[in-house]
This record gives sequence, C-alpha cells and structure tokens, in this order.
Amino acid sequence: MRDRVPPPTLLARIPLPEVRVYPRSGPAVNTPSPHLFVATSLASARDAGRSVFVTAQDGLRLHVREYGTRTALGLPVVCLPGLARTVADFDVLAPALANDGGHSRRVIAIDSRGRGQSEYDSNPENYNVAVELADVVTVLTALGIGAAVFVGSSRGGILTMLLGVAHPTAVAGVVLHDIGPVIEPKGVARIKGYVGKLPKPRSFAEGAEILRRLQSAQFPKLSAEQWLAAAQRTWKMDDGELAPTYDVHLARTLAGFDIERPLPPLWNEFGALARVSLLVIRGANSDILAVATVAAMQARHPQMQVIEIADQGHVPILEGEDLLRRLAQFVAGCERDRAKPVLRSSVFGQRQA
Repeated sequence: MRDRVPPPTLLARIPLPEVRVYPRSGPAVNTPSPHLFVATSLASARDAGRSVFVTAQDGLRLHVREYGTRTALGLPVVCLPGLARTVADFDVLAPALANDGGHSRRVIAIDSRGRGQSEYDSNPENYNVAVELADVVTVLTALGIGAAVFVGSSRGGILTMLLGVAHPTAVAGVVLHDIGPVIEPKGVARIKGYVGKLPKPRSFAEGAEILRRLQSAQFPKLSAEQWLAAAQRTWKMDDGELAPTYDVHLARTLAGFDIERPLPPLWNEFGALARVSLLVIRGANSDILAVATVAAMQARHPQMQVIEIADQGHVPILEGEDLLRRLAQFVAGCERDRAKPVLRSSVFGQRQA
C-alpha cells in the first residue's frame, strides 16, 4: 500500500494540462482526451453530482464526481477513495456536505487511475502512490481548487498525508477514514487475498452474498440492502456481465507484501498534518487501523477528533444521519478556523478553471 514517499519537489515539476471545459451529453467515453470536459448527469431529488474528466500528466484520463457550485463560499472538500474503491463510496456524504443546511460547498471525489470511470493504465507499475499523488495535484489544479478539506479513505488517506508533505498549503483540514501512520499487516494480508481475485457473480444479489461471506466478520450487522449496495459499488455491468469496478491488475501493488515484514510507518508524513484540524473515523472491527495507533496519533495531535463506528471494519460506510452531521460539523469547524478568506486561485500556481 505504501510504495515510496515522493520528495516535496516532485509535483512541482509536473507539466500541467491546458484546461478547457466543454458541455457533453451521454455516457463518458473511456479514452484519453487532451481536455477537461463535463458530462451531464440525470437530475434527482438529491444532488447526484456531475462527471468531470481531467487529463493526467501522462495523458491518461481521470474521472471526478463534482457536487455543488464552483462559486460556493465554503471550503472545498476533496474525497479520495481506497485502493480498489471508487467515488461511489461518497455518494451519500458528498451531496450532504455540498448542501449542508443551506450552507453550500464545492465537493469533488476522484477516481484514481484504474478505478471507477478513470481510464485503466496500460502499465500497472503506475498504480503507485507517487503517480496517484501527482494525479490528485493535476485534478486540483485543473479544477482551480485551492486549500480544501480532504476526506481520505484508506489509501486515499495515505495520499492525503503525502500531499501534506508535498503541498502543505493545499490542506485545510483532514478526515482520515480508517487509516493512520501504522498499517496493520493482518489487514493488508486480508486485502491482498481478495483484490483482483473475487469470484465473478452472475447477479448483484449473488455478489452481495459473496461479499457477505467474505466480510461478515468485520461487518456483522449490515442489512441485505447494505450488502446489495456494497455489491453495486464493487461490480459494474460490462457487456451484459458483471466485472469489478477497478483494474484487476491493481493486485500487483500488493504482490510483494510479506506479512512478516510490516510496511514502514508514516509518522513523518502524519506530522505534516499537525497544523490543521484532524478527524479520524475508525471501524471498531478494523484490522487496518489499530486502537493503539489511534492513541499514538492523539498523543502527537492532541486536538484530533475520533469517531469509532460500532460493528463495522475496514472501511466504515459513510452514511447515517449522526455520522453525516458530525462530518459536516467538522468541515464547518475547519472553515471557522481559517483566519483569511478561502483562496479562489489554485495553490499550485495556475488560475482557476
């Protein structure tokens, strides 16, 4: 899960794309494009967001789900999914933060390369945190997002800590979603056992049963509807058959993992978040983020808030009225903490799109 930490100057050398915006209707075509464009989405009672595509530094096209308006006064919120997860993990949280009791914010969720609607990389070696961090910076620059609150889920939390090192002014607050500086080997071994290796279900209902058998120890109290929703986030319909919502070659990122050799800790990277408000969400059954690690994090960041979700593991589902309310309160607190107006130009030296 941790490949290497890029030096702070790495991202400053990335050539950034020319940014143009085009209205576009119909399904997104999953091929590289030299431009950023917006794909229209079906309207619903809830803000369903809209799809935006940004070309990465190597020409690969990245999918972003955007909520709210670009002129919203609140701090932007950036959601980064886990290793084999997609923007669908934020389908409930993102619109709730974008329209928080009349207080509007711009919220984006990014599909990392090889996940969701982002293009798959022909070279699986590029599924590493250095490349993915560069992709995040490219998206933020293309969309004109300055300082923001980051919600980093699992691997997305690792990217957030690395961003705090490489571009500290980009980070105005952080939610670490069941991830910390120490990643438990047992949990990584479990993830290695299924990423890219799941059975192929004949229906979403069958997929729900596969997931229930695989993960019920971590999520013992999920309803049938929640397991079905999890299946719909894990597989997609492709030419009449269900396929994973990620490139199965992602499994290579864990190929060299040895449970007897724990991953190097990220305490230095975690230290880069010392100046910003921090909230940690931990699943009570998590095998990735240990209770002892959370305690050590609080010792280093005394103002850190912690939410523990009972009867859930890695990663807790981001839904439920109480959790959404507490996350909205945290983001509002980050907004109050800022002594100066929200930046409207990018902290990466490019004008707003």
